[in-house]
Amino acid sequence: MCRSCAAPTGPNDLSAGTVRPLPGLSRRGLLAGLGLGALAVGLSAGAEARAVATEALSAEAVAVAAARNGAWAGPAQGRFPAGGHYGAPRGGGSHAGQDVSNSTGTAVYAAAAGTVIRRSWGGGLPGRTGNGLVISHGGGQYTYYGHLSAYRVGLNATVSAGQRIADMGATGNVTGPHLHFETHTGALGTTVNPVSFLAARGVDLAGGWSRIDPGASGATVVVIQHLMNQRGYGLVVDGAYGSVSADAVKRFQRSKGLVADGQVGPATWPVLVYTLRQGGSGSHVRALQTALNRRSAGLVVDGGFGSVTTSAVRTYQSVNRLVVDGEAGPVTWRALTG
Repeated sequence: MCRSCAAPTGPNDLSAGTVRPLPGLSRRGLLAGLGLGALAVGLSAGAEARAVATEALSAEAVAVAAARNGAWAGPAQGRFPAGGHYGAPRGGGSHAGQDVSNSTGTAVYAAAAGTVIRRSWGGGLPGRTGNGLVISHGGGQYTYYGHLSAYRVGLNATVSAGQRIADMGATGNVTGPHLHFETHTGALGTTVNPVSFLAARGVDLAGGWSRIDPGASGATVVVIQHLMNQRGYGLVVDGAYGSVSADAVKRFQRSKGLVADGQVGPATWPVLVYTLRQGGSGSHVRALQTALNRRSAGLVVDGGFGSVTTSAVRTYQSVNRLVVDGEAGPVTWRALTG
C-alpha cells in the first residue's frame, strides 16, 4: 500500500492553467456512478471551485456519452489492499488513486490509447513517489501508474489500450509491491475515483468481466465477433458492434436464457467463451489470439492453437500471476478481456 501518493491540499507545481486536486471529497448521488464523486460535494462557494467542478463535469459528461465502448482496459491484475482506496487519509491530503496489489514484475497495461507524457520519479506529480508514468488520452483525460519496478515504453511513446507499459513494483514510499493507479479528468492534477471512472467505461478495476455495449468498436469487439462466429452466427469481423452484431448477441442471449440486452458483460462472457488448449482450431482460437494481441502478444491470428499460441498464453498467465497451464479457461479469458 502507498504510504504517500496523496493529492496535496495546497498549490502544486503543475503547468500553468492546471487546476488543483480536490482531496477529501466523498461520492454522492448520480455523479458517483459517473466517476465524479470527488467533485460532487465539499466544494467551497468560491468561483475557482465552481469553475473546477464545471470543467471536470463537462469533460466527464462527454466521455461517459461513449461509455462501455471497448476503448478502456484494466491496468493490472491483483487485489485491493486495505486502506488503498481512493480518498483514504494520507497526511495532509487524501489518497489520490486506487492500489492494486500483486508481486513485483506483474504486468501493467495502458488503460486506454494515448501518449506517454511523463516518465520519471513520481511521474512529475507532487505528493507521489516511486517510478511513475502519465498517459494523456486526449479530451482532458489522463492516467497515472506509480511505484513501477520497470518501464516498458519510452517518453512520448504512443500506446494502445491494453498494451504492456511497465512492471508492478515497490519503488518509493510503500509497504509492499503494488500499482498505484490514478484517473485525472478535466486537467492533469484533478483526480477522480478510478474504480467508478473505469466502471462507467465497462472496466472492473477489481478484475471482473468487462461490459461492452452496442455501438462499441475495437479489438474486444473483434473478440466477440469471432466467438459468435464459432457459434454459427456468420458475422463480418470488422470490430464494429453495430446493429447486426448486437442482434446476433441478443439472439444468443435469449438462447441461453439471459437478458437479451446486447451487452456482453458478466452474465454473457462466461457462456460465450470456450476453454481452449493446444491443438484446437477455429474462430474461437482467433478470438483468443486477438485478445492476447491486445495485451502485446504479437501473434499471427490464424485460428490455430499451436505451440506459439500456447507459449503466449503461458507468458500472459505468468506475468499476470495466474495459474500457468497454457489453457485458456474462464479465469484467463476474464483477465484478457477486462
